[in-house]
Amino acid sequence: ENPILDRLLPEHQRKVLERLSTGLPLAVTANLISDEDYWKRCCTERWQVCDVSLYGNSWKRMFFECHLENILKRFIPNTTDPNQVLELIPLCKDYVRKLRVDQFLPPVKVDRKEERHNLADTGSDLGLSEVSVHHYDLEVLITALPHLEELHLTYNVKDCGMNFEWNLFNFTYQDCCNLAVAVKKCHNLKVFKLTHSKVDDDKTRLLVRNLLDHPCLVELNLSHNLIRDKGAQAVGKLINRSRLEILDLCNNQIGHLGAQALAEALAENSTLTSLNLRLNCVEDKGGEAISRALLTNTTLKSIHLGSNNLSEPTATLFSQVLAQNTTLTSINFSCNHLGLDGGKQLLDGLADNKTLTEFDLRLAEVNQETEYLIHQIVWANLEAVRVGSLQHPLAKPL
Repeated sequence: ENPILDRLLPEHQRKVLERLSTGLPLAVTANLISDEDYWKRCCTERWQVCDVSLYGNSWKRMFFECHLENILKRFIPNTTDPNQVLELIPLCKDYVRKLRVDQFLPPVKVDRKEERHNLADTGSDLGLSEVSVHHYDLEVLITALPHLEELHLTYNVKDCGMNFEWNLFNFTYQDCCNLAVAVKKCHNLKVFKLTHSKVDDDKTRLLVRNLLDHPCLVELNLSHNLIRDKGAQAVGKLINRSRLEILDLCNNQIGHLGAQALAEALAENSTLTSLNLRLNCVEDKGGEAISRALLTNTTLKSIHLGSNNLSEPTATLFSQVLAQNTTLTSINFSCNHLGLDGGKQLLDGLADNKTLTEFDLRLAEVNQETEYLIHQIVWANLEAVRVGSLQHPLAKPL
C-alpha cells in the first residue's frame, strides 16, 4: 500500500526486509522486492532441499520456477481454476528460464465407483473416451514466458498408489498437438525433454514437424518412450533441419531402419556432438550404417550404442572409424555381443588413435586382455589431453 522500500536508507531497508513475512501475496512482493535474502527465506521455509546453483544462483528465480512447477504438478483440468496459472504469469515471466514438470494430472472422472464396478481390472481404461484424459494445455503459459530456455516434461502420475489405472499415464494425441504448437512458438527454447510419456511414432512425427528449423533448439531428449523406426526417421530429418547438438533416444524401440535413417543424417550433419541410442535394437545393420556415417562425420564427440544387440560385423567396421575419425572422444558399446574377434578388431583400429578418452566395453563379451589393452590406449589419450590442458590453460573451455 505504501511502496517506498527503495527510498529508505540501506540500514532501514534491511530491518524492513528482515521482518517481512514470507506469506505476503506474490502480487505485492514479486514486483517490489528484489532482495535475495528475502527470497532465500521464501525458498528455505517452503522446500527442504534448496540448491540455488541450479537456478543461476538466483533465489528469486528459484522461488518462481519451483512455485510454478508445483502448481502445474497439481493442476487438475476442469477442476483447478485456470487463473491460478494465468494470474501468476505476469509475476513470474521475467524470472522463469527452466521448467521441470514430472507429473501431469488427468481430469477427475465422474461416476468413478460405477466405472470400477463395470470394468474389469485388466481393462480399466476400455470404453473411456480419450477426451476424458487430456492434460493441462501448456500453450498459453509457455508462449507467455519470454525467457524460457529449458522445458523438461513427463506425462504421468507419481505416487498414485492404490488408485493406479493405466489411463492415468496417457499422453494423448491431443496433448501432443497442444504441446507441439506451444514448443514451436517458444522461440528461445534451447533444451526440450519429453521422457517416460509413451511417445510413439505418430506423436514423434507431430513433434518433429513443429520443431523443424527451430532457431534455438540444441538439445532434444525423447528417452524412455515408444519410438520405433518411423519416429526415428522423422528425427533424422530434424537433425539436419535444426541446430541440434545433443540427441537422446535411449530406451525406445528403434530398429535397423531407424538407425539407418539417423546414420544418413549423421553423414551430412555438422552440429550434433552427442548421440545416445542405448537400449534400442539397431542390431548390426543399424550399427554398420552408423559406422559408415562416422567415417565422414567430423562433429560427433560422444556416441552410446549400449544394449543394441550388436556383434562382430559392427565392431569390424567400427575399427575403421577408430582409425580414421579424429573427433570422437567417448564411445559406449557395453552390453553387446562383440565377441573376441570383434574386440581384437577394435584394438587394431585404436593403434594410432589419439582422440578417444572414454571407451566402455563392459559386458560386451570382449577378451579381458584385449579390454585391458584398449583401456591402456584410452588412458594414455586421456593423460595426454590433461597434460595438454595444463600446458595451454587458455585452450580450456570456459
